[in-house]
This record gives sequence, structure tokens and C-alpha cells, in this order.
Amino acid sequence: MSRHVVVVGSGIAGLTAALRAERNGAEVTLVTKGDLDETATRSAQGGIAGVLTASDTTAAHLADTLTAGAGLADPAAARILVEEGPARIRDLIDAGVPFDRDDDGNLRRGLEGAHSHPRILHAGGDATGAAIERTLLDVLERSTVTVLEHAFLLDVVLVDGHAVGVEVLVSGARRTITADAVVLATGGAGRLYPHTTNPAVATGDGIAAALRAGAAVADLEFVQFHPTVLAVGTPFLISEAVRGEGAVLRDSEGRRFALDAHPDGELAPRDIVARAIAEQDGPVVLDATGLGAPDTAAFLAARFPTIDAVLRSRGLDWSREPVPVTPAAHYMMGGVSTDLAGRTTVPRLYAVGETARTGVHGANRLASNSLLEGAVFGARVGDAVIADAGTAWAGPAAGTPLAAVEPSAPDAPPFTRAALQQLMWNHAGLVRDESGLARATAVLAAWSHCGTDRPVDVAAREDANLLRVAVEVVAAARRRRGSVGAHVRRDETPSVPEMQEATAC
Repeated sequence: MSRHVVVVGSGIAGLTAALRAERNGAEVTLVTKGDLDETATRSAQGGIAGVLTASDTTAAHLADTLTAGAGLADPAAARILVEEGPARIRDLIDAGVPFDRDDDGNLRRGLEGAHSHPRILHAGGDATGAAIERTLLDVLERSTVTVLEHAFLLDVVLVDGHAVGVEVLVSGARRTITADAVVLATGGAGRLYPHTTNPAVATGDGIAAALRAGAAVADLEFVQFHPTVLAVGTPFLISEAVRGEGAVLRDSEGRRFALDAHPDGELAPRDIVARAIAEQDGPVVLDATGLGAPDTAAFLAARFPTIDAVLRSRGLDWSREPVPVTPAAHYMMGGVSTDLAGRTTVPRLYAVGETARTGVHGANRLASNSLLEGAVFGARVGDAVIADAGTAWAGPAAGTPLAAVEPSAPDAPPFTRAALQQLMWNHAGLVRDESGLARATAVLAAWSHCGTDRPVDVAAREDANLLRVAVEVVAAARRRRGSVGAHVRRDETPSVPEMQEATAC
């Protein structure tokens, strides 16, 4: 009998898992909250990292990954990432992804922060994610996978503690889809913060659903902030590849300051560069005016066509003038705890991509490893959902207990998503301390006590999911008292007394 698998999410991780499971003989239903291409993958300007030349080695890629992870990456997971990555990239090439090539037809390889070797492949200059998404959707269209768009994930359906399907909301009506296995690939929760590169759909739906199902989570304190997001108008990411080509950061006096923070300057790990920008007294600009001389405008338009078009549409000529930038929430290293095949602590429930905590990123993601993770572990999940049929569950051990609801704050503001985002930015953002995290804990408890869930209101359910994930992010940040990777604390002080209960609905 065919095995039915439900995959929730349509980025590179979800699409890869769905297509791999279908190829392995499963009946697959792919569910997505918005349009199929409304994903973080589509907006990924950066490339995909992989060792595809004799001049580079997987050992070097592994070392770079572990170094960026600040000693907290899982070596076994990271080794799988770099060793299986080249084959998964070749799969993408075979599927038709038009990676950039030089005049001789060789794959063009770029350098990004914390990489020891040029190993980053791009497509369309700065439209790698869009090219991958478009190609995989073309493959999906030719497959037997059943697609359900505009279906909001309400919950994982459990029977005797096993995942047996999902409940979704479609056009205001509840619908249950039964399955032999459920794969969560809904992305991260970048919308926890007011400044983010994430699409509007990144509201932590899969992580929150996994939490409600009793799945363990880990490393949620590790939130990567991208250093260079346009600081005027709607947030827009300016790829790290721009700095890889030689663009530099300057302070309000025109001084290049990144070298003060790290010998690698603009190409230091992202957490270091982001904090260096945040610590400046005045505005910071990214200066690309020296690239591709003598014709900088032509070079930027050819190398970064998407960025160039967006900046020029906003009246910014970055070939002549530096552009203002600011850090913004970009990627969650933590998520639902999984083993090396995507199994969670809940039998028959899998997680992959940014929804999952595979361990490959540790405390800080190495640039361009996220698309790679989606491809590598998406394929592994697509294999596991078939291999696990009829076998005992071998998921990871249970992790840290879920955060308890603590006494609430007497002066907490009324709950709104904007208030939640500002709270997280102020107290669980680039730099944290116990006082701020305690304050955030109390306010979150007040909001949790009041509740934000409504039967058929998707926006309110997204808010409830963000609130649930925020509680776990703050709790994890409080537990980790030392600074490491993307988690930086000003203090090592003991906990302060919590505030007394009050309502703030």
C-alpha cells in the first residue's frame, strides 16, 4: 500500500522532501500557507555553498562551518551537510537550475564571509533562491504531488502520541488531512522582529505546531541578524556577496570601521559584523562605489541585477553613492529538534529547513549553508519517510522542557504584533541581558495569559504562533548566560525577581 506523506511548506526544504518522497513511491500532499512561491527560498539573494572543484575540499568547508558555529555545531550533521552537498547541488543542476557560469562554461564561484575558499554558486547574480524555487516548482508541476495552496496549518493531528496528519484552515473552513508521516517545512519566525529580511509568511507556524504537539526544540536563542539590510523604506536585503566582491562599511564620518571588530572586516562572521554596525553612534553605509572600475554602474547591474534594480527604483544610485544599511533578523539556527534524518521527538513527525534544528549551524550559520541544508536534509527526510514505515521510531531524545508561564508584568502594553516585535528587538535582539530578558518574560507571560487565538482568524493565529515561539526564544536566551555566536549577553548576573501578575489584554 502506498505511504501517504503530508509536507507543509514549499521552499527548497519542503519541495525537496516532497519530490524525493514521491520519487521513492509515496503519495504526497504538499500544503502551503500562501502561494507556492511565497517562501524565504524565493527571496534568497545569496548563493548555495558546495565543494565542486579540486582546489577546494569538504574538510575545509566542514572546518568553516564548525568555526562559524562557534563550537556548538553538531560535527556529524555538519559533515553530512558538506559531504552530501555537492551531490544535491548536482541534482539541482540536473533539474535545470541555471547557475552562473564564466565565459568558458565553468560554474562561477564566489566568496562570502567566513568561507576560506570561493565555493558559493549563484544564479542570476543575486537571484539564486528565486532560480531554485522556480526550477523546483517546474519539477513539482510535472510530478504526481497533490498541492494545496492557501491552507494555514492549525495543528499536527496526534493519535496515541503519533502524528497522523494535519488540520488546516482553507477559506475559513477546517480540514483534516490524514497521513502516515508529517513533514514540517514552514520556515522560521523572522516576523518576531520589526526589522527582518523574512517574508510575511515567516510566523513560526511549524515550530509552534510542533511545540503544541509536544516536540522538543533547541537553540532558539540563536537568531542570526543580517548586517546589511537597506535602512530606508521597506527592508530589503543587500547580499553578503556584495561585500564578498569588495564593498565596505563606513560610519557617519566615512571611516571603514569593520576591521576594528575583526581582522576579516566586512567578511567576518555575520554576528560580528551586525553588532559592529549596531554599535556605531550614527548611520552606517555600504560603499560599493569602488567595485568594477572603471564602469561601476555596469558591473553592479550585471553582477547584482536584482539589488541594482530595487535600489534604483528607490532613487538610489549605489554606483555613485553609498547606501544606508542596518542589521535585521535573518535566520533562526534553532528550531524543532531532529536527528540526522529529520525525525523529531514525536513519532512520524519530521522537520526540515529553517523549521528544524539539525545542528549544522550551531550558534551562527555560515553564509550560503541554508539553501544547502534544505537540499541535503530535504532529501534525507524524503528517504526517511519511506524507510521508517513499520519500524520503531528512532528520533532524537527529548530536549529542554518547554518554558513555563511566569508571573506577568503590571505595566505590559496591550498585545499587538508590533508590540511583540518591538519587545523582542529591544530585549532579545542583537544583544541581551538578564534584566531585559526578565522584562520580556513577564510581558510575554501577560500576553500568553490573555490569549490571542481565534477560531478562524489567520492573522490572530499567526500572532499566537509568534507569541508561542517568542516565549521559547526568550527562555532559551535566559538559560544561556554566556555569550556565544549570535547570542550575546552584556551580563552574567543572576536572575532578577519577576514582576507580579496583572492583566494586559
